[in-house]
Amino acid sequence: MASVNKVFLIGNLTRDPVLRYTPNGSAVTDLGVATNRTYMTKDGEKREEATFIDVTVWNRQAETCCQYLKKGQPVHIEGFLKMDSWDDKATGEKRTKLKVEADRVQFLGSRRDDMGGEGMSSHDEDYGPPPAREPRRSGPPTSNGANGPSRGGAPSTPPRRPAPPPPDSDADDDIPF
Repeated sequence: MASVNKVFLIGNLTRDPVLRYTPNGSAVTDLGVATNRTYMTKDGEKREEATFIDVTVWNRQAETCCQYLKKGQPVHIEGFLKMDSWDDKATGEKRTKLKVEADRVQFLGSRRDDMGGEGMSSHDEDYGPPPAREPRRSGPPTSNGANGPSRGGAPSTPPRRPAPPPPDSDADDDIPF
């Protein structure tokens, strides 16, 4: 029989990530993520409960998380469940804990505070800001349909750059995480 071990979480960080390295040089960080669940009781009363989840992130993604994330920021985690086990030093008993091992961390929310007004959309992920893109050029088509000088050899007017998009609204600030 087939099995699936896949986790998707969206929540806020409960602490600043701290970067450490294993003896073989691999970067690792542990994120604390809080998720909220709202539900109605049998009596019709609305209740909210928070769940706190430990997430482990490895290698370059761990370094990026430590560089760009801080307590309170929203994140999307994609990963799998893993059982962590160890011997308790104080009691000598075997201990276990279920945690999430991240395959991908996506930064949500905005970076306005850190980046001087620039916003981060939900597709800015894993490694910080997206690569710069060339602006899309528009102009009168030539006889072959491409943008460029007209057939007579006179250059067309230079294309204008589009106006920058308006800053992201603070609508997500109303989310009760």
